[in-house]
Amino acid sequence: MQTSSDRHAYPAHWEADVVLRDGGTARVRPITVDDAERLVSFYEQVSDESKYYRFFAPYPRLSAKDVHRFTHHDFVDRVGLAATVGGEFIATVRYDRIGADGTPATAPADEAEVAFLVQDAHQGRGVASALLEHIAAVARERGIRRFAAEVLPANTKMIKVFMDAGYTQKRSFEDGVVRLEFDLEPTDRSLAVQYAREQRAEARSVRRLLTPGSVAVIGAGRTPGGVGRGILGNIRDAGFTGRLYAVNRAFPEDQKELDGVPAHRSVRDIDGPVDLAVVAVPAEHVPEVVTECGEHGVQGLVVVSAGYAESGPGGRERQRDLVRHARAYGMRIIGPNAFGIVNTSPEVRLNASLAPEMPRPGRIGLFAQSGAIGIALLSRLHRRGGGVTGVTGVSTFVSSGNRADVSGNDVLQYWYDDPDTDVALMYLESIGNPRKFTRLARRTAAAKPLVVVQGARHGGAAPQGHAVRATRLPHATVSALLRQAGVIRVDTITELVDAGLLLARQPLPAGPRVAILGNSESLGLLTYDACLSEGLRPLPPRDLTTAATPEDFRAALSRALADDACDAVVVTAIPSLGEGSAGDAALAHALRSAAAAAPTKPVLVVHVELGGLAEALSAATSTAPQPPTPAAPPAPAAPPAPGPVTPPAPGAPAATDHPTGSEIPPTGTPPTGTPPNGTPPTPNPPDGTHLIPAYPAAERAVRALAQAVAYAQWRRDAADPGKVPEYEDIDEKGAAEQIGTLLTRGQGLTLGPAETCALLGRYGVQVHRALPAPTPDEAVAAATALGYPVALKATAPHLRHRADLGGVRLDLADEGQLRRAYQELTGLFGTPAELRPVVQRMAPRGVDTVVRAVIDPAAGAVLSFGLAGAATQLLGDVAHRLIPVTDRDAASLIRSIRTAPLLFGWRGSAPVDSAALEELLLRVSRLVDDHPEVVAVTLEPVVVAPRGLSVLGASVRLAPPPARDDLGPRTLPAY
Repeated sequence: MQTSSDRHAYPAHWEADVVLRDGGTARVRPITVDDAERLVSFYEQVSDESKYYRFFAPYPRLSAKDVHRFTHHDFVDRVGLAATVGGEFIATVRYDRIGADGTPATAPADEAEVAFLVQDAHQGRGVASALLEHIAAVARERGIRRFAAEVLPANTKMIKVFMDAGYTQKRSFEDGVVRLEFDLEPTDRSLAVQYAREQRAEARSVRRLLTPGSVAVIGAGRTPGGVGRGILGNIRDAGFTGRLYAVNRAFPEDQKELDGVPAHRSVRDIDGPVDLAVVAVPAEHVPEVVTECGEHGVQGLVVVSAGYAESGPGGRERQRDLVRHARAYGMRIIGPNAFGIVNTSPEVRLNASLAPEMPRPGRIGLFAQSGAIGIALLSRLHRRGGGVTGVTGVSTFVSSGNRADVSGNDVLQYWYDDPDTDVALMYLESIGNPRKFTRLARRTAAAKPLVVVQGARHGGAAPQGHAVRATRLPHATVSALLRQAGVIRVDTITELVDAGLLLARQPLPAGPRVAILGNSESLGLLTYDACLSEGLRPLPPRDLTTAATPEDFRAALSRALADDACDAVVVTAIPSLGEGSAGDAALAHALRSAAAAAPTKPVLVVHVELGGLAEALSAATSTAPQPPTPAAPPAPAAPPAPGPVTPPAPGAPAATDHPTGSEIPPTGTPPTGTPPNGTPPTPNPPDGTHLIPAYPAAERAVRALAQAVAYAQWRRDAADPGKVPEYEDIDEKGAAEQIGTLLTRGQGLTLGPAETCALLGRYGVQVHRALPAPTPDEAVAAATALGYPVALKATAPHLRHRADLGGVRLDLADEGQLRRAYQELTGLFGTPAELRPVVQRMAPRGVDTVVRAVIDPAAGAVLSFGLAGAATQLLGDVAHRLIPVTDRDAASLIRSIRTAPLLFGWRGSAPVDSAALEELLLRVSRLVDDHPEVVAVTLEPVVVAPRGLSVLGASVRLAPPPARDDLGPRTLPAY
């Protein structure tokens, strides 16, 4: 700990765990006086060349004065950080505040000199880059705005660290030394660099777990049965391509193998590296196992042991200790209480899970926080028949259990550039970092479909064992924000699998127009109705009659696919008497051959008790892609069908011949997302023919198709996300000064009317004046000052914004009408002191709307829009977007509520000034984005007229902004 002479207490909040470039972890923390021996030991392990680069001269050892200087800091003007693994230093960084003349200084000097030293054995792991992010964040916190560094020209690695960081820099050369100066304010480029490094590091940390060269199962029992013995057998039976070891301290000393697998009493006894350890011992013995694994150099752990946070407060503390213990050795953890992991790649074939059978290889990545749900999902994807039929395989499967370390965010980072995964399915019971998940989901969805079902939506609390931050947003709002990020949000695991099968097997639809054909008129009508319910545009069903032959189906499907007015086809089929499996196979062959001739349009089958057809349609045993066959050029898109159209959900492009809804580049290259023409790619099936998904109910098939349409539209929209416009009349500096002055009054502050109008006015949002009217005479005086006609409103909390209760009188044209209205209000509702009446000049007639912005501690800043009134509140008809909002976001926001037709000329009314409304939304978004101290804004009502709009009521709340871990340095969740 620091001594009493230090100017500031030890800053524990600077401690953090980080993932390095190679996927390992390190601990970053401040250097203290207790680190003298560690510092000396660290320095002794640094090469002479690295010492020379650091001190510009031979410097074989540190003097006592050096050690004192490098371990005594005031945590303001002099700060040192160390990266540690196993408690020992592997790198250090420090800054010293300097003045304009380069000598030591104190605040308000805002420049500091920075220097690094990294052990040679750990160079190339991205340690210096991670330390630079953390020391820069510390410096900004202490009022330092600029770093200077002097580097020898030969020290190219360190020069690259500074140059690649993305900060605004100035470089000079003098007296044989390169001097670099750079501002510490994050830039778009520095954040992009940080996010790219985060993605590579976290993806590699998961890749190390899923592609191990050697696995040790610790806790494999001596007798058959038990979790450890079962997992050992599952790994062996799956044909794991690496080295496998059984470990149990209870083995006799002379036991050399177990079930044909080399056996050892401890990981330490294994001759050679162990990449992954599967831990299946009682919770009280896990700490000893972690120590042995860490000392042996194990890279990661899958902990299936229970007895942690799911068991209560004592288990929660054991879980924290487990994570801290493992990270101290640079290891990452899946679990505890995990079901396990699976990788079906032929190069790995790893089934380190409790699943007795290895899933079939395929292109679907699967993540489940629940072991039970993971079993159900694997079972549905593995078997033919029941539910959604057909053979569909998985690429990787992760069951995170209590999700103490590795989470869905980490797995998303891995899937993003995994060439073996085309579709990602996730079952989540909690989202620990919604802001980061939304960011990662948006990037992933631009390259490959991401389907999510969230459990525990209405439980009111996170599942036992899951440490998540609280959110004040309702589940419907969180779901809307996920959809905005491109996530295909479903409600059940059945829908999860339904959507996954379609996206893994078929191209994305180019639009919502659906052709329906089949041998059952009734089933066709049910499908037609389902399409309308899902917002699709079905064409009239074509009935082939029950006498239809496979050739009839083939010809009808070919004609439908060739029709420019059709974007997708749903085929309905009922069994023919007496034909049996031969008829099923013939029909399946006919449908597949027709679909293969038009590979740019999706085809789905609705079958009734036709298991043989479902299997025949999915005759291939894998969804893995083969070399593409030449595809017919896509037909040009037809204009939309006439008639009423529901507001389009995010949805649907034409396709090319790439695998399963995404363009997968060569191994090691990140996905490129949507091609330049804005058309999302299309799946290419294994044998050059389409695998056609079959569904037992029309509603399920159509719902999956509607989700694909919405996702494809989102892909098209994401290719051009719009921009955040600049407004010359915004006074950002003046607003910052006003906010700073106001916050001196306290930590949380709801502004008064005058302050609210002044702050909003700095961003071009003009609020109509409302003058208090505590007496009839003052009401008349206010009306005279404002000008007739006026409105008289009661602003008491129980009457505010409740015109339906009669607390508002409008269009008062003169003094007489105003006095009568005043008398009516006080007579009906009470004294003026109770009503708090105000007078406001009448605004032009229009549609009453509500605009809100709030900063949620978990999800971040959210902008909301809806119509004013009780009906909208009861229906929950409110749309949401994440801030900052682009011009395209603002336009879609006002069109995405169900009551949007009221804004656009419903039943012959005049359309409102949507451009003015969009501009208002953009200005509010800018205010909240520029000033995170503005934690809540409400504009109610906003009356939008055919020309212009009027903000009649406004409130603003200020508070110190919640911490934003997405803008700070890379860190793992704290434990």
